[in-house]
Amino acid sequence: MNKLKTLTYACLVICGIAISNFALAQNNHGHKALASDIAPKNIIILFADGTTSSQYEFGRYSSALLRQQSFAVTDVVMAKGHYQLMKTESANYFVTDSAAAASAMSTGYKVNNGAISITPDGNTPPTIMRVAKDKGKRIGLLSTAPIYDASPAAFSVHAKSRRDNELIVNQYLELAPDVLMGGGSNYFLPNTVAGGKRQDGKNVIEAFQAKGYQYINTPEQLNQIKSPKLLGLFAEEDLDYEIDRNPQETPTLSQMLTGALQVLNQDSKKSNNKGFVLFVENENTDSAGHQNDVAALMRDLWAFDDAVKVALEFQKRNPDTLVIVTGDHETGGFSPTYGRKNSGPAGSANYLNVKIEQLKLIERYTMSLNEFSQKFNAKAKQTTSSSDLNAYLNVLLQDNFPGLVLDDDLRERILSRGQLNPNSNYLPSNILALAIARQTGFYWGSSGHTPTPITVAAIGPGAQFFKGFDDNTAFAVKLRRLMGQ
Repeated sequence: MNKLKTLTYACLVICGIAISNFALAQNNHGHKALASDIAPKNIIILFADGTTSSQYEFGRYSSALLRQQSFAVTDVVMAKGHYQLMKTESANYFVTDSAAAASAMSTGYKVNNGAISITPDGNTPPTIMRVAKDKGKRIGLLSTAPIYDASPAAFSVHAKSRRDNELIVNQYLELAPDVLMGGGSNYFLPNTVAGGKRQDGKNVIEAFQAKGYQYINTPEQLNQIKSPKLLGLFAEEDLDYEIDRNPQETPTLSQMLTGALQVLNQDSKKSNNKGFVLFVENENTDSAGHQNDVAALMRDLWAFDDAVKVALEFQKRNPDTLVIVTGDHETGGFSPTYGRKNSGPAGSANYLNVKIEQLKLIERYTMSLNEFSQKFNAKAKQTTSSSDLNAYLNVLLQDNFPGLVLDDDLRERILSRGQLNPNSNYLPSNILALAIARQTGFYWGSSGHTPTPITVAAIGPGAQFFKGFDDNTAFAVKLRRLMGQ
């Protein structure tokens, strides 16, 4: 009996030690170093702006049926890694914007909407990229948005307003990320140069080159990387949606990620190499949500997933890499659903649900709703003839949205440039999106953001930190813990 008690006691002690060690690992405020099998050398944060589980599930379903390809976000990272949900409210609003959400995820503190990693009382807590650099890690920022946009900015620098573009770019020059790629050449160039918008007369591209950066601005140049520091700017503002993208002018997110990994990992075999932290954002998924553009969303979800696959292939060769897939907030209240084909009586003869036929219809679309709106609005400014405008609308629809039926009530609103409802702010995009919804079942609840909890999925060393239901401020605390702070 005494032996049994001794054995039981020993087991309890061992279990207690194990639990204590696990608790230590989970203690976000502890200062002891993590075990080597928990702490990653490299961290890749893949950030699909404006997305959460409903968008990812749409990506999985459409990829399986239309591309006959697996969707790595759901089928690998979520299914084989760890998974959590994350609250998103900002310091001053229930519904956050990208600046406040990314700032909370970067600094561990809530900020007001529109602020870039500056708290309501004016403090500037260190950003994730600042912490990583101070730890001796190399750092990189990629985005399909202007690279000074809210999310990459909040992960790296500070500004009272997300619109302080010159200030953000100036701080990038000071922070000196090893890789900086995306759109936004306009605020790197003075307004005396074509496409430039800086008021201070500085050419920041030349300033980066003076610091030893290789500058590139075409997809082809991504195959000619020779420098350990890289600046790539591929558009004056945002990079095009995947549905509109010219491959000769604009790289994919996968191409940018491949180039960035080449730069950041080139000294990985050196004994003093401490790895890197890389932020990789597809902003177009958020923009598609604002426009209520299901066809553009589908293709950019596929493009994002292709980048996730690049990260996972890198992880296979470098197993000390943690891959995180997440975002900042949900956009558009994306709501694929079933209902009636029209306003006639309900019943099996008037029933509509999403299946392969609806997916094939939107797959045939060749233009984003944003591009449609720009072309239509430009034509509307040039003509006062309603018949000419209607004829032009028909051409746009026939050439770019084959098979789409535009009901008379929605046609009238587009032609009159009328409103749809108070939470539809992108016109006529949101009106045409409703026509698409009536025919396919891909409805939207808003043209803005929603407070739907965000998914965080992780695979690799340290992934076990990301589970349960947490606040977005905890994301920063966990990353710092994984970097040994």
